[in-house]
Amino acid sequence: MVDHHRLSSSLRTLQAVKHREELCLALEKLCARYAVMHMTFLVVCAGAVSSTYPYFCTTYPDSWTSAYLERGYFGIDPVIDVVRRGFLPVDWSALDWRSKPVRRLLKEARLYGVGSQGLTIPIRGANGERSLFSVTSTLPRREWTRLRDSNVHEMQILSHYMHEAVFALDFRTSHRISKLSGRESQCLQLLASGRISKQIAADLGISESAVKLYLRTARLKLGALTSHHAVAKASFLELIKL
Repeated sequence: MVDHHRLSSSLRTLQAVKHREELCLALEKLCARYAVMHMTFLVVCAGAVSSTYPYFCTTYPDSWTSAYLERGYFGIDPVIDVVRRGFLPVDWSALDWRSKPVRRLLKEARLYGVGSQGLTIPIRGANGERSLFSVTSTLPRREWTRLRDSNVHEMQILSHYMHEAVFALDFRTSHRISKLSGRESQCLQLLASGRISKQIAADLGISESAVKLYLRTARLKLGALTSHHAVAKASFLELIKL
């Protein structure tokens, strides 16, 4: 279930970020708002743009970030492989933690207070960009599952919004976006509220195939690869209001 007030407040928090350094402060506010332990945003690949990578912003303790980099954990961390898996969020319980070095990474992360539960969302941009957004928790498995399921839709929108914000601040040249039609905007706004295509069709009094067409044309206009990306980008560009 989408909390519209919370999502709108969270997007406003991200909208206020004008410099890359401010993103970590925004993540701290979002952690409190969504009752999670930590959040991390990582640019794995910037596509055609030439710059220094990976760029990351995290609420993890500085001591853990330093240890992670010094020990070369980036090269063995199964969370990083999520970027190759597609578009869907991945719970850390589904990752392969069996090798000895990876088990050591996980044990050390917990000692530093990272959390025993986690969710990572892969983000793919139209120009080859690849990013990851992760949230962690110290909750027991059952409570974490409830929290994860109640937050995941909003997290997908927020993760894509962060992707747009980071690339707009640092990496991407601006380009003109075609104006969305009224129906395209309506479909994106209803999708953001947690409605699925069939429900959107009933709300608007049109066919489900028409809804899918409007969402597809909206993605094309926005240069988005997924509908969640389209929602986030349309909100970022102030083409829709959430």
